[in-house]
Amino acid sequence: MSRIGKQPVKIPAGVKASKDGAELRLEGPKGKTAHKTNPNFVYEITADAITVKPAEAVSLADRRIKALYGMERSLIDSRVKGVLEGYTKTLLLKGVGYRAQLQGKTLNFTLGFSHPINYRVPDGITVTVDNQTKVIVSGIDKHMVGQVAADIRMFKPPEPYQGKGVMYENEQVRRKAGKSAAGAKGAK
Repeated sequence: MSRIGKQPVKIPAGVKASKDGAELRLEGPKGKTAHKTNPNFVYEITADAITVKPAEAVSLADRRIKALYGMERSLIDSRVKGVLEGYTKTLLLKGVGYRAQLQGKTLNFTLGFSHPINYRVPDGITVTVDNQTKVIVSGIDKHMVGQVAADIRMFKPPEPYQGKGVMYENEQVRRKAGKSAAGAKGAK
């Protein structure tokens, strides 16, 4: 069993943490964010760490609470990292004529369909297009960055025969062999 929930979340220099009612507010060089606290846990903020502990009325014998304990600590840790460094996902467009353009808060894709695809970038996310075939999604919220990157990838997921499509930068696409030659033995 993992005991990640017991470890305190370190607050690095440049990040401020405060508790305001049912929210844990974090502020850093990349921006501000708020985390909705869980009533089953108590949050202790010191000068250099945030500690998550189960509330007195809650027992860690409950499997659901035990699972939430580690997750709650990890969510706070990812928010601290987000306001300090931010998160980035890079997507590559592979295919003849595949390209992207950024016009204001709208991404325009040409992905081999009969029509262009327009994607409105949500608030809190920054998108840059490099060389028309590289899309860089960045922001302070890990979930939002991942969701926007996944939404863009779903427009044209990489296909296994020619390797074309929208893929993550370090994604390995498993390739499949195509049909065998028409002049093969036994073909009619």
